[in-house]
Amino acid sequence: MVASAAGSAEPVGPLLDRAVEALRRGGFVVAPTETLVGLLADALHREALRRLAVLKQRPPDQPFPLLLPSVAALDRVARATSPAARRLIAAFWPGPLTLLLPAFPGLPPEVVGPGELIAVRVPGPCIAADICRRSGGPLVATSANRRGGAPPAEAGEVDAAIAAEAALIVPGRAAGGLPSTIVACDESGYRIVRPGAVEEAAIRGALR
Repeated sequence: MVASAAGSAEPVGPLLDRAVEALRRGGFVVAPTETLVGLLADALHREALRRLAVLKQRPPDQPFPLLLPSVAALDRVARATSPAARRLIAAFWPGPLTLLLPAFPGLPPEVVGPGELIAVRVPGPCIAADICRRSGGPLVATSANRRGGAPPAEAGEVDAAIAAEAALIVPGRAAGGLPSTIVACDESGYRIVRPGAVEEAAIRGALR
């Protein structure tokens, strides 16, 4: 189902409510994030995550990253944060910085990676962030393409396999450019796992 986020007769509020209801039922929502067009799912809905892994052809050793509605919501999914992580959170959230942090026990295996870590961020301004806040999160957010494919420039341009499984597609263009930077943080400092939208010089500056 395709809906319009702007310029249509449907107000944004009801559209967000439809997205939240679809996610709560275990459905998938396609919507722009602040970097790429994303495929969203309820991060605590285990059956939805199993179906998402099949749809995305995602190997078990590549867990899905999480979006949070706020910094305060981090306490629901992560056991602790190091001093470096807290400084990076203060400097870059909301925004395109994903942190690898120790996961709470009991989270779905599709979101927990090696070392019992989760990848998590509070997104910057975008429709996916609005949906996450409306839902209360956490949400899984993965690029809206199957393994080996390129994320579409527009949410309405997802390939047929993704579109067929999506409960709701919110058209719109993501800002594009680099994906979020992924950083692992612990008591010894930080390590960039994937370069991205936040440059290392900015990360070093925030940790001085």
